[in-house]
Amino acid sequence: MTTTTATLVLRLAGPLQSWGDRSVFNRRETRPEPTKSGVLGLLAAASGRTREQPLDDLLGLHLGVRVDQPGSLLRDYHTVSDYRGRPLPQAGVSAKGVQKPTSPAKHTHITQRFYLQDAVFLAALHGPLPLVEALAEAVQRPAFPLALGRRSCVPTQPIYLAVHPQPLLQVLHTTPWQATDTAKQVHARDWGRPATVRLPATIDDPDGEESATDVPRSFAPRERRFTSRRISHQWITLPTGFTGARTTPEPPQGHDPFALLGW
Repeated sequence: MTTTTATLVLRLAGPLQSWGDRSVFNRRETRPEPTKSGVLGLLAAASGRTREQPLDDLLGLHLGVRVDQPGSLLRDYHTVSDYRGRPLPQAGVSAKGVQKPTSPAKHTHITQRFYLQDAVFLAALHGPLPLVEALAEAVQRPAFPLALGRRSCVPTQPIYLAVHPQPLLQVLHTTPWQATDTAKQVHARDWGRPATVRLPATIDDPDGEESATDVPRSFAPRERRFTSRRISHQWITLPTGFTGARTTPEPPQGHDPFALLGW
């Protein structure tokens, strides 16, 4: 039987990533995992689409994201001031088209940007075979530079992993653990070389109990629009591949308040 659908598998890894789903002028946050708008934006850039071009074919792709290495949160703190000691300008302009000074005068503007450091994600997208194959080709030979959420966040390794005929969930459950060697060594040291590792995953699910407002209807600078999707969460257990791994269950993570009582 001819396969009509397939799953595109991407590895999203880099020193910094930033997957924002909301922003204000002085604060740019990041989600703890890639957003659908961020992943589809990456695919649109790889395909050479401009921000004004439609995204209808990409919106039908089903997305699953597995957190192989969560990384850590970084806050980038900025202050902006005029070296001449003048008040900072405001957004409003005068009749001559010149920006007005802030009133009351503001001499320092604070901005904060948040990033994920050293994170690794597995993103899988399931859809029609011709579209998946075209996107796989585009990711390997991108028309525009690819970024992990923001332009300054460049990937450290090739993003493309594979195209599989299997369904989305099966791919998430069978693709090997993608954490870096350093992260695996730390995990082996902290957990006594376990045979398996449990990884969280977020999946498009029409019956999901949660929603995420990160489906892009348009990337046009003056017409950016987003809608919501239903999602579900689950844990995926994978082999670690450690030599001489122990097969006993992993010890509970974190502090156990009842440990001293022998419970």
